[in-house]
Amino acid sequence: MTISRAPWDEMKKPDRDYTVRYATPPGDVSLCWGKDEQGLCLFIVQLEGDHTDQFRKNITNVSGIAVDLRQLPESGKQGLILALEKHVDRDLFNGLCQTLIGNLDGVADPAVALEVALNHIKRWKAFLAGKRTRVLSIGEVRGLFSELNFLRTLRGEHLADARAVDAWCGPDRTHQDFIFGNTAVEVKSISERDRSTVHVTSEDQLESVSEHLFLNIYYLTEVSERASAQSLNELVSAVEHELIDAEAIEEYWKKLASYGYVEIREYDSPKLLVKGSNTYRVSEGFPRLVRSELPDGLVDVKYSLQLEKIAPFECKRSEIWGN
Repeated sequence: MTISRAPWDEMKKPDRDYTVRYATPPGDVSLCWGKDEQGLCLFIVQLEGDHTDQFRKNITNVSGIAVDLRQLPESGKQGLILALEKHVDRDLFNGLCQTLIGNLDGVADPAVALEVALNHIKRWKAFLAGKRTRVLSIGEVRGLFSELNFLRTLRGEHLADARAVDAWCGPDRTHQDFIFGNTAVEVKSISERDRSTVHVTSEDQLESVSEHLFLNIYYLTEVSERASAQSLNELVSAVEHELIDAEAIEEYWKKLASYGYVEIREYDSPKLLVKGSNTYRVSEGFPRLVRSELPDGLVDVKYSLQLEKIAPFECKRSEIWGN
């Protein structure tokens, strides 16, 4: 993480109970940083009223973060208390809490604030249960950004919510990023600095058991002032709001967690804009290295394709749906 100092750095460990420092002004919903007598880092959402039933119905247990709702004698409010257990990265916990502060900004209704917080905790659970609890690299951000753009198109032009999300296989580390019906699609991104080649990261990406295989390339550019540009966080949110089916939304967040994504401020930048895209049919004669044709003992193959050499295989994206 790029956060250099955490709010708990200058907080002393109390002799009993815990000490707090307000992150937002006191009110019906107040947010605090805290440290308890064991030295554990805390984040506290103070809530006016009694929300015990709502908490019990929606509580989620998270590996590495203790979650509790208790009465706060000092303020007379209830407190949703998140305690960081030692085997989870503190900077990551800080980033998660900072994002929660941003999402609770302007929320004055305690019941709504609790609902927002518990929804975030549910997403944290899926993320922290995965193997990739780190900040995504810029290449991974671009890759996820491109896959989400294709998911939007797939849902908008071809499949209903649940089937579109189910077709997204990139987070599952299968050979291709999307598989539906008798069609597979590998999605790639190219930056402004690398316009002439596209990188293939394994011998399996351009070989499929599906009858039809396509390569879809997005050209991404970083901009700061274009209204149409989006950060990864903004695109993730936009896709979520376009989905209507509740089960599809839940599966969508599970796949994001599998990819290694959880909403944190690091993904508020860069702002990316799709400048264009090209689709290629991977058919006989397409230049590629595939597992079935490699010499015995040769594995973990990575190579680059020259775009000018695969130009004869370019096709309209509508051919993907035509299958």
